[in-house]
Amino acid sequence: MASIVIMPKQGLMMEEGTITQWLKKEGEAVAAGAPLFEMETDKLTITMDAEVSGTLLKIIHSEGDVVPITQPIAVIGAPGEDISALVGGEMPAAEAAPTETAPPAEAAPAAAAIPTAERTPGERVFSSPRARLRAEENGVDIAAVPGSGPEGLVIERDVNAYITSRPAVTPLAANMAKAQGIDLSGVTGTGAGGKITAADLPGSTPAAAGAPAPTPAVPAATAPGQQTRGAHTEPMSGMRKAISRNMLASKSTNAQTSHRMVVDMTAAISLRSQYKALGIKVSYNDIIVRACAKALADMPIVNASVDGNSIVYHDYVNVGTAVSVPGGLIVPVIKDADIIGLTGIAEKSAELIEKARDGRLTDADYHGGTFTVSSLGMFDLDDFVAIINPPESAILAVGKIAKTPVVVTSNEGEDEIVIKSMCALCLSYDHRIIDGAEAARFLQKLKNYLQNPVLLI
Repeated sequence: MASIVIMPKQGLMMEEGTITQWLKKEGEAVAAGAPLFEMETDKLTITMDAEVSGTLLKIIHSEGDVVPITQPIAVIGAPGEDISALVGGEMPAAEAAPTETAPPAEAAPAAAAIPTAERTPGERVFSSPRARLRAEENGVDIAAVPGSGPEGLVIERDVNAYITSRPAVTPLAANMAKAQGIDLSGVTGTGAGGKITAADLPGSTPAAAGAPAPTPAVPAATAPGQQTRGAHTEPMSGMRKAISRNMLASKSTNAQTSHRMVVDMTAAISLRSQYKALGIKVSYNDIIVRACAKALADMPIVNASVDGNSIVYHDYVNVGTAVSVPGGLIVPVIKDADIIGLTGIAEKSAELIEKARDGRLTDADYHGGTFTVSSLGMFDLDDFVAIINPPESAILAVGKIAKTPVVVTSNEGEDEIVIKSMCALCLSYDHRIIDGAEAARFLQKLKNYLQNPVLLI
Protein backbone atom coordinates (compact mmCIF):
# COMPACT_ATOMS: atom_id res chain seq x y z
CA MET A 1 0.00 0.00 0.00
CA ALA A 2 1.35 3.44 -0.97
CA SER A 3 2.60 5.77 1.77
CA ILE A 4 2.50 9.56 1.78
CA VAL A 5 5.69 11.46 2.61
CA ILE A 6 4.92 14.62 4.57
CA MET A 7 6.91 17.76 5.39
CA PRO A 8 8.28 16.79 8.82
CA LYS A 9 8.25 19.08 11.84
CA GLN A 10 11.81 19.73 13.00
CA GLY A 11 11.58 21.86 16.13
CA LEU A 12 8.80 23.36 18.21
CA MET A 13 8.76 26.66 16.30
CA MET A 14 8.86 25.24 12.79
CA GLU A 15 5.81 26.07 10.66
CA GLU A 16 7.10 25.35 7.15
CA GLY A 17 10.12 23.97 5.33
CA THR A 18 11.77 24.46 1.95
CA ILE A 19 12.61 21.45 -0.20
CA THR A 20 16.14 22.18 -1.43
CA GLN A 21 16.91 18.93 -3.25
CA TRP A 22 15.31 15.60 -4.05
CA LEU A 23 17.93 12.84 -3.79
CA LYS A 24 15.73 10.37 -5.69
CA LYS A 25 13.79 10.81 -8.93
CA GLU A 26 10.28 9.62 -9.70
CA GLY A 27 10.38 5.93 -10.59
CA GLU A 28 13.54 5.21 -8.59
CA ALA A 29 13.64 2.70 -5.75
CA VAL A 30 14.06 4.03 -2.21
CA ALA A 31 15.02 2.16 0.94
CA ALA A 32 13.82 2.85 4.45
CA GLY A 33 16.50 4.77 6.31
CA ALA A 34 18.23 5.96 3.12
CA PRO A 35 18.45 9.69 2.22
CA LEU A 36 15.39 10.86 0.29
CA PHE A 37 15.46 14.67 0.19
CA GLU A 38 17.07 17.74 1.69
CA MET A 39 15.07 20.48 3.39
CA GLU A 40 15.78 23.87 4.91
CA THR A 41 14.08 24.90 8.13
CA ASP A 42 14.26 28.29 9.80
CA LYS A 43 17.58 27.26 11.34
CA LEU A 44 19.43 24.73 9.21
CA THR A 45 19.51 22.47 6.17
CA ILE A 46 19.13 18.76 6.90
CA THR A 47 18.83 15.51 4.98
CA MET A 48 15.66 13.50 5.58
CA ASP A 49 15.58 9.73 5.21
CA ALA A 50 12.79 7.64 3.76
CA GLU A 51 10.60 5.99 6.39
CA VAL A 52 9.46 3.15 4.12
CA SER A 53 10.92 1.16 1.23
CA GLY A 54 9.43 1.12 -2.26
CA THR A 55 9.38 3.22 -5.41
CA LEU A 56 9.14 7.01 -5.46
CA LEU A 57 5.89 7.17 -7.43
CA LYS A 58 5.16 10.88 -7.26
CA ILE A 59 6.94 14.06 -6.20
CA ILE A 60 4.13 16.43 -5.21
CA HIS A 61 6.32 19.40 -4.29
CA SER A 62 9.43 20.24 -6.29
CA GLU A 63 12.79 21.65 -5.26
CA GLY A 64 12.40 25.21 -4.06
CA ASP A 65 8.83 24.76 -2.85
CA VAL A 66 7.98 26.11 0.62
CA VAL A 67 5.63 23.61 2.26
CA PRO A 68 3.74 23.85 5.57
CA ILE A 69 4.52 21.11 8.06
CA THR A 70 2.55 17.82 7.76
CA GLN A 71 1.57 18.58 4.15
CA PRO A 72 2.14 15.75 1.59
CA ILE A 73 5.24 16.18 -0.54
CA ALA A 74 5.62 12.76 -2.19
CA VAL A 75 4.21 9.24 -2.48
CA ILE A 76 6.13 5.96 -2.09
CA GLY A 77 4.62 2.63 -3.08
CA ALA A 78 4.85 -0.39 -5.35
CA PRO A 79 5.72 0.09 -9.06
CA GLY A 80 2.57 0.72 -11.07
CA GLU A 81 0.39 1.14 -8.01
CA ASP A 82 -2.69 3.34 -8.47
CA ILE A 83 -2.20 6.42 -6.32
CA SER A 84 -4.79 8.68 -7.97
CA ALA A 85 -6.82 8.71 -4.75
CA LEU A 86 -3.81 10.03 -2.83
CA VAL A 87 -2.85 12.81 -5.25
CA GLY A 88 -6.30 13.89 -6.31
CA GLY A 89 -6.16 12.23 -9.68
CA GLU A 90 -3.19 14.31 -10.80
CA MET A 91 -1.24 11.29 -11.99
CA PRO A 92 -2.56 8.00 -13.39
CA ALA A 93 -0.89 4.88 -12.08
CA ALA A 94 0.61 4.19 -15.50
CA GLU A 95 2.76 7.28 -15.17
CA ALA A 96 4.03 6.40 -11.70
CA ALA A 97 6.94 4.33 -12.96
CA PRO A 98 8.34 5.29 -16.38
CA THR A 99 9.24 2.32 -18.56
CA GLU A 100 12.58 1.83 -20.30
CA THR A 101 10.92 2.34 -23.70
CA ALA A 102 9.62 5.80 -22.82
CA PRO A 103 11.10 8.53 -25.02
CA PRO A 104 13.95 10.44 -23.30
CA ALA A 105 12.04 13.72 -23.57
CA GLU A 106 9.19 12.34 -21.45
CA ALA A 107 11.55 11.05 -18.77
CA ALA A 108 13.28 14.40 -18.44
CA PRO A 109 12.05 17.09 -16.05
CA ALA A 110 9.29 19.23 -17.49
CA ALA A 111 11.25 22.45 -17.05
CA ALA A 112 14.46 22.81 -19.06
CA ALA A 113 17.49 24.72 -17.84
CA ILE A 114 17.25 28.44 -18.43
CA PRO A 115 20.33 29.77 -20.25
CA THR A 116 21.68 33.05 -18.93
CA ALA A 117 21.06 34.76 -22.26
CA GLU A 118 17.31 34.19 -21.90
CA ARG A 119 17.07 36.02 -18.58
CA THR A 120 15.98 39.59 -18.80
CA PRO A 121 17.44 42.31 -16.51
CA GLY A 122 15.76 42.23 -13.13
CA GLU A 123 14.26 38.79 -13.73
CA ARG A 124 13.74 36.84 -10.53
CA VAL A 125 16.26 34.03 -10.17
CA PHE A 126 15.31 31.13 -7.91
CA SER A 127 18.12 29.15 -6.27
CA SER A 128 18.56 26.68 -3.43
CA PRO A 129 20.36 27.70 -0.22
CA ARG A 130 23.29 25.39 -0.98
CA ALA A 131 23.63 26.85 -4.45
CA ARG A 132 23.75 30.38 -3.02
CA LEU A 133 26.35 29.33 -0.45
CA ARG A 134 28.53 27.66 -3.10
CA ALA A 135 28.21 30.71 -5.36
CA GLU A 136 29.11 33.11 -2.56
CA GLU A 137 32.17 31.04 -1.61
CA ASN A 138 33.47 31.18 -5.19
CA GLY A 139 32.50 34.74 -6.14
CA VAL A 140 29.88 33.58 -8.64
CA ASP A 141 26.90 35.73 -9.63
CA ILE A 142 24.01 33.32 -9.09
CA ALA A 143 22.06 35.08 -11.85
CA ALA A 144 24.72 33.99 -14.36
CA VAL A 145 24.28 30.28 -13.62
CA PRO A 146 21.83 28.29 -15.79
CA GLY A 147 19.40 26.35 -13.60
CA SER A 148 18.60 22.70 -14.22
CA GLY A 149 16.08 22.32 -11.41
CA PRO A 150 12.31 22.57 -11.71
CA GLU A 151 11.27 25.76 -13.51
CA GLY A 152 14.89 26.85 -13.83
CA LEU A 153 15.78 26.55 -10.13
CA VAL A 154 19.55 26.91 -9.70
CA ILE A 155 20.81 24.06 -7.51
CA GLU A 156 24.26 23.22 -6.16
CA ARG A 157 25.32 21.02 -9.06
CA ASP A 158 24.59 23.89 -11.47
CA VAL A 159 26.97 26.17 -9.57
CA ASN A 160 29.65 23.45 -9.45
CA ALA A 161 29.35 22.93 -13.20
CA TYR A 162 29.55 26.67 -13.80
CA ILE A 163 32.68 26.98 -11.64
CA THR A 164 34.35 24.13 -13.54
CA SER A 165 33.51 25.50 -16.97
CA ARG A 166 33.90 29.24 -16.44
CA PRO A 167 36.92 30.86 -18.11
CA ALA A 168 39.68 32.63 -16.20
CA VAL A 169 38.85 36.33 -15.90
CA THR A 170 40.44 39.40 -14.33
CA PRO A 171 38.56 41.02 -11.43
CA LEU A 172 37.94 44.19 -13.47
CA ALA A 173 36.51 42.22 -16.38
CA ALA A 174 34.33 40.19 -14.03
CA ASN A 175 32.88 43.32 -12.44
CA MET A 176 32.27 45.00 -15.81
CA ALA A 177 30.62 41.85 -17.18
CA LYS A 178 28.32 41.64 -14.18
CA ALA A 179 27.33 45.31 -14.45
CA GLN A 180 26.60 45.00 -18.18
CA GLY A 181 24.94 41.60 -18.06
CA ILE A 182 27.55 39.97 -20.31
CA ASP A 183 27.77 36.17 -20.41
CA LEU A 184 31.50 35.37 -20.25
CA SER A 185 31.02 31.82 -21.57
CA GLY A 186 31.06 33.16 -25.12
CA VAL A 187 33.99 35.55 -24.68
CA THR A 188 37.50 34.61 -25.86
CA GLY A 189 40.31 35.80 -23.61
CA THR A 190 43.47 37.36 -25.01
CA GLY A 191 45.31 37.66 -21.71
CA ALA A 192 47.97 35.34 -20.37
CA GLY A 193 46.81 31.74 -20.52
CA GLY A 194 43.60 32.79 -22.27
CA LYS A 195 42.40 34.93 -19.36
CA ILE A 196 39.57 37.34 -20.19
CA THR A 197 40.48 40.99 -19.68
CA ALA A 198 38.35 44.13 -19.81
CA ALA A 199 39.50 44.72 -23.41
CA ASP A 200 37.97 41.39 -24.46
CA LEU A 201 34.43 42.32 -23.46
CA PRO A 202 31.89 43.21 -26.14
CA GLY A 203 31.92 46.98 -26.67
CA SER A 204 35.60 47.31 -25.84
CA THR A 205 38.00 48.01 -28.73
CA PRO A 206 41.39 46.32 -28.33
CA ALA A 207 44.36 48.01 -30.03
CA ALA A 208 45.00 46.82 -33.55
CA ALA A 209 48.25 44.94 -34.16
CA GLY A 210 51.08 47.38 -34.89
CA ALA A 211 48.86 50.45 -34.38
CA PRO A 212 48.89 52.84 -31.45
CA ALA A 213 46.34 51.98 -28.81
CA PRO A 214 43.38 54.39 -28.95
CA THR A 215 42.17 56.25 -25.91
CA PRO A 216 39.96 53.83 -23.99
CA ALA A 217 36.32 54.62 -24.58
CA VAL A 218 33.60 54.38 -21.98
CA PRO A 219 31.62 51.20 -22.74
CA ALA A 220 28.22 52.01 -24.21
CA ALA A 221 26.43 50.34 -21.32
CA THR A 222 28.18 52.56 -18.78
CA ALA A 223 28.05 55.88 -20.67
CA PRO A 224 26.33 58.72 -18.78
CA GLY A 225 22.59 58.65 -19.34
CA GLN A 226 22.71 55.28 -21.07
CA GLN A 227 23.39 52.90 -18.23
CA THR A 228 20.42 50.76 -17.30
CA ARG A 229 20.26 48.98 -13.99
CA GLY A 230 17.46 46.85 -12.70
CA ALA A 231 16.68 45.07 -9.48
CA HIS A 232 15.89 41.53 -8.61
CA THR A 233 14.09 39.91 -5.74
CA GLU A 234 14.64 36.62 -4.00
CA PRO A 235 12.31 34.91 -1.55
CA MET A 236 13.47 34.99 2.06
CA SER A 237 15.06 31.77 3.21
CA GLY A 238 13.46 29.96 6.13
CA MET A 239 16.27 31.22 8.37
CA ARG A 240 15.86 34.84 7.27
CA LYS A 241 12.09 34.68 7.81
CA ALA A 242 12.64 33.30 11.31
CA ILE A 243 15.13 36.07 12.13
CA SER A 244 12.72 38.69 10.80
CA ARG A 245 9.80 37.26 12.74
CA ASN A 246 11.69 36.83 16.00
CA MET A 247 13.42 40.21 15.98
CA LEU A 248 10.21 42.04 15.13
CA ALA A 249 8.40 40.19 17.91
CA SER A 250 11.21 41.06 20.32
CA LYS A 251 11.10 44.79 19.58
CA SER A 252 7.30 44.92 19.67
CA THR A 253 6.78 42.94 22.89
CA ASN A 254 9.84 43.65 25.06
CA ALA A 255 10.43 46.89 26.93
CA GLN A 256 14.03 46.78 25.73
CA THR A 257 16.65 49.20 26.99
CA SER A 258 20.39 48.87 27.55
CA HIS A 259 23.35 49.63 29.81
CA ARG A 260 26.97 49.88 28.72
CA MET A 261 30.17 49.24 30.68
CA VAL A 262 33.86 49.13 29.72
CA VAL A 263 35.91 46.30 31.24
CA ASP A 264 39.68 45.85 31.67
CA MET A 265 40.49 42.51 29.99
CA THR A 266 44.16 42.39 30.99
CA ALA A 267 43.67 39.58 33.51
CA ALA A 268 41.41 37.65 31.13
CA ILE A 269 44.09 37.87 28.42
CA SER A 270 46.64 36.52 30.90
CA LEU A 271 44.33 33.64 31.82
CA ARG A 272 43.87 32.70 28.17
CA SER A 273 47.64 32.76 27.65
CA GLN A 274 48.12 30.39 30.58
CA TYR A 275 45.64 27.92 29.11
CA LYS A 276 47.33 28.23 25.72
CA ALA A 277 50.71 27.41 27.29
CA LEU A 278 49.13 24.22 28.62
CA GLY A 279 47.83 23.30 25.17
CA ILE A 280 44.20 24.06 26.05
CA LYS A 281 42.27 26.15 23.55
CA VAL A 282 40.07 28.75 25.26
CA SER A 283 38.68 31.80 23.45
CA TYR A 284 37.85 35.21 24.89
CA ASN A 285 34.22 34.44 24.13
CA ASP A 286 34.45 31.28 26.24
CA ILE A 287 35.75 33.35 29.16
CA ILE A 288 32.93 35.88 28.72
CA VAL A 289 30.31 33.09 28.55
CA ARG A 290 31.71 31.59 31.75
CA ALA A 291 31.61 35.00 33.47
CA CYS A 292 28.03 35.52 32.32
CA ALA A 293 27.04 32.10 33.63
CA LYS A 294 28.47 32.95 37.06
CA ALA A 295 26.72 36.34 37.10
CA LEU A 296 23.43 34.78 35.98
CA ALA A 297 23.62 32.26 38.81
CA ASP A 298 24.12 35.18 41.19
CA MET A 299 21.17 37.14 39.72
CA PRO A 300 18.32 34.78 38.73
CA ILE A 301 16.11 37.65 37.53
CA VAL A 302 18.40 38.24 34.52
CA ASN A 303 18.13 34.52 33.74
CA ALA A 304 14.32 34.60 33.91
CA SER A 305 11.60 34.94 31.24
CA VAL A 306 8.18 36.57 30.94
CA ASP A 307 5.18 34.30 30.44
CA GLY A 308 2.05 36.44 30.22
CA ASN A 309 1.66 37.99 33.64
CA SER A 310 4.12 35.58 35.26
CA ILE A 311 7.90 35.50 35.67
CA VAL A 312 9.54 32.14 34.97
CA TYR A 313 12.73 31.58 37.00
CA HIS A 314 14.95 28.95 35.40
CA ASP A 315 16.91 26.61 37.65
CA TYR A 316 19.46 26.13 34.88
CA VAL A 317 21.77 28.52 33.01
CA ASN A 318 21.87 27.89 29.24
CA VAL A 319 23.92 30.49 27.38
CA GLY A 320 23.45 30.91 23.61
CA THR A 321 26.28 32.20 21.44
CA ALA A 322 25.32 33.95 18.22
CA VAL A 323 27.15 32.45 15.20
CA SER A 324 27.13 34.03 11.75
CA VAL A 325 26.32 31.62 8.92
CA PRO A 326 25.64 32.26 5.22
CA GLY A 327 22.24 33.92 4.90
CA GLY A 328 21.79 34.81 8.56
CA LEU A 329 22.78 33.75 12.04
CA ILE A 330 22.03 30.96 14.44
CA VAL A 331 22.30 30.74 18.23
CA PRO A 332 23.50 27.33 19.45
CA VAL A 333 23.10 26.92 23.20
CA ILE A 334 25.70 25.85 25.76
CA LYS A 335 23.66 23.93 28.32
CA ASP A 336 24.45 24.14 32.07
CA ALA A 337 27.12 26.77 31.48
CA ASP A 338 27.17 27.50 35.21
CA ILE A 339 28.37 24.02 36.17
CA ILE A 340 30.50 22.61 33.30
CA GLY A 341 33.40 25.01 33.93
CA LEU A 342 35.52 27.07 31.55
CA THR A 343 37.15 24.17 29.72
CA GLY A 344 33.77 22.47 29.37
CA ILE A 345 32.36 25.65 27.83
CA ALA A 346 35.33 25.88 25.44
CA GLU A 347 34.88 22.30 24.24
CA LYS A 348 31.12 22.60 23.81
CA SER A 349 31.40 25.98 22.08
CA ALA A 350 33.90 24.67 19.51
CA GLU A 351 31.65 21.67 18.83
CA LEU A 352 28.52 23.79 18.37
CA ILE A 353 30.20 26.37 16.13
CA GLU A 354 31.51 23.64 13.83
CA LYS A 355 28.09 21.97 13.68
CA ALA A 356 26.37 25.31 13.00
CA ARG A 357 28.60 26.19 10.07
CA ASP A 358 28.27 22.68 8.62
CA GLY A 359 24.47 22.73 9.02
CA ARG A 360 24.50 19.74 11.40
CA LEU A 361 22.80 21.27 14.42
CA THR A 362 19.86 19.41 15.87
CA ASP A 363 16.75 20.95 17.37
CA ALA A 364 18.14 20.39 20.87
CA ASP A 365 21.31 22.34 20.03
CA TYR A 366 19.59 25.69 19.52
CA HIS A 367 16.61 25.61 21.85
CA GLY A 368 16.35 26.15 25.59
CA GLY A 369 18.58 29.22 25.94
CA THR A 370 18.09 31.56 28.92
CA PHE A 371 20.64 34.24 27.91
CA THR A 372 22.66 35.10 24.79
CA VAL A 373 26.15 36.46 24.12
CA SER A 374 26.74 38.17 20.76
CA SER A 375 30.34 39.07 19.97
CA LEU A 376 31.35 41.17 16.95
CA GLY A 377 34.81 42.22 18.09
CA MET A 378 36.39 40.12 15.35
CA PHE A 379 34.92 42.61 12.86
CA ASP A 380 36.77 45.50 14.56
CA LEU A 381 33.52 46.81 16.05
CA ASP A 382 34.00 48.97 19.12
CA ASP A 383 30.56 48.35 20.60
CA PHE A 384 26.95 47.80 19.55
CA VAL A 385 23.44 47.17 20.88
CA ALA A 386 21.93 43.72 20.34
CA ILE A 387 18.24 42.79 20.20
CA ILE A 388 16.98 40.36 22.83
CA ASN A 389 16.41 36.82 21.60
CA PRO A 390 12.87 35.82 22.75
CA PRO A 391 11.81 34.34 25.10
CA GLU A 392 14.99 35.38 26.91
CA SER A 393 15.06 38.64 28.85
CA ALA A 394 18.61 39.83 28.20
CA ILE A 395 21.50 39.67 25.72
CA LEU A 396 25.11 40.83 26.01
CA ALA A 397 26.81 42.55 23.06
CA VAL A 398 30.61 42.30 23.12
CA GLY A 399 32.87 44.65 21.17
CA LYS A 400 36.56 44.32 20.34
CA ILE A 401 39.40 44.25 22.88
CA ALA A 402 41.50 47.32 22.19
CA LYS A 403 44.53 48.93 23.81
CA THR A 404 43.25 52.19 25.32
CA PRO A 405 44.79 54.98 27.41
CA VAL A 406 43.22 54.78 30.89
CA VAL A 407 43.60 57.05 33.90
CA VAL A 408 44.46 55.08 37.05
CA THR A 409 45.32 56.17 40.57
CA SER A 410 48.60 54.90 41.99
CA ASN A 411 49.10 53.68 45.56
CA GLU A 412 50.43 57.12 46.33
CA GLY A 413 47.21 58.71 45.19
CA GLU A 414 48.65 60.11 41.99
CA ASP A 415 46.74 59.91 38.71
CA GLU A 416 48.62 58.48 35.77
CA ILE A 417 47.81 57.35 32.25
CA VAL A 418 48.48 53.72 31.38
CA ILE A 419 47.63 51.55 28.38
CA LYS A 420 45.16 48.77 29.09
CA SER A 421 43.25 46.23 26.98
CA MET A 422 39.66 47.39 27.27
CA CYS A 423 36.41 45.89 25.99
CA ALA A 424 32.94 47.48 25.80
CA LEU A 425 30.00 45.38 26.98
CA CYS A 426 26.39 46.38 26.31
CA LEU A 427 23.56 44.61 28.14
CA SER A 428 20.15 44.85 26.47
CA TYR A 429 17.41 43.81 28.89
CA ASP A 430 13.64 43.58 29.18
CA HIS A 431 12.60 46.39 31.53
CA ARG A 432 9.31 44.61 32.24
CA ILE A 433 11.06 42.35 34.75
CA ILE A 434 14.64 43.67 35.02
CA ASP A 435 15.06 47.10 36.59
CA GLY A 436 17.88 49.43 35.66
CA ALA A 437 19.64 48.98 39.00
CA GLU A 438 19.51 45.19 38.64
CA ALA A 439 20.94 45.39 35.13
CA ALA A 440 23.74 47.64 36.43
CA ARG A 441 24.51 45.20 39.26
CA PHE A 442 24.67 42.35 36.75
CA LEU A 443 27.25 44.28 34.70
CA GLN A 444 29.19 45.03 37.87
CA LYS A 445 29.34 41.33 38.74
CA LEU A 446 30.33 40.50 35.17
CA LYS A 447 33.11 43.10 35.31
CA ASN A 448 34.37 41.70 38.60
CA TYR A 449 34.54 38.16 37.20
CA LEU A 450 36.37 39.27 34.05
CA GLN A 451 38.87 41.44 35.93
CA ASN A 452 39.42 38.68 38.49
CA PRO A 453 39.18 35.54 36.34
CA VAL A 454 40.58 33.33 39.08
CA LEU A 455 36.96 33.31 40.24
CA LEU A 456 35.94 31.57 37.01
CA ILE A 457 38.09 28.48 37.50
